[in-house]
Amino acid sequence: MKGIVFTEFLELVEDKFGLEVVEEIIEKSTLPSGGIYTAVGTYDFAEMLSLVKNLSEYTSISIDDLLYVYAEHFFDVLTSNYSGLIEKYKDPIELLSSIENHIHVEVRKIYPDAELPVFEILEKTDRLLVMIYKSSRAMYSFGLGLMYKTFEHYEATADIQLEKLKADGTEVKFTISKN
Repeated sequence: MKGIVFTEFLELVEDKFGLEVVEEIIEKSTLPSGGIYTAVGTYDFAEMLSLVKNLSEYTSISIDDLLYVYAEHFFDVLTSNYSGLIEKYKDPIELLSSIENHIHVEVRKIYPDAELPVFEILEKTDRLLVMIYKSSRAMYSFGLGLMYKTFEHYEATADIQLEKLKADGTEVKFTISKN
């Protein structure tokens, strides 16, 4: 997993809960990196899982809710640092439907070893997008947060339903209806 995901997560934790909580979750986690990350480094996903799990235990906030809030923060990072990718699209459905064939292609140019989820489009109209998310990391709540922030960015709203196709969340169907 790319280091920017770790650095931004720890920044969010510090902003929301304070430096003491960052230190606490790092100390409680098993981190081969020692909790020292660079944005361009690559780190084991198990470290992120450990950090999120320990933050969840410390705050009594579910892992899914933490990932959702983190996605909202991360979307702002993306719009600040990669606005050209996002501003190419004039509509949230267009942007979300381009994740696999454009956004992830561009991400791989910057981070060739990035392990990204797969998004398979099942149906797309001007107001509806049905897609399957596949990832061994089961971070579908992170994806859900990014989707809602995408609509907010375009000053639009949507009803987004998710259906776990696999109980562990490694395969999820999103049905996105633009309001």
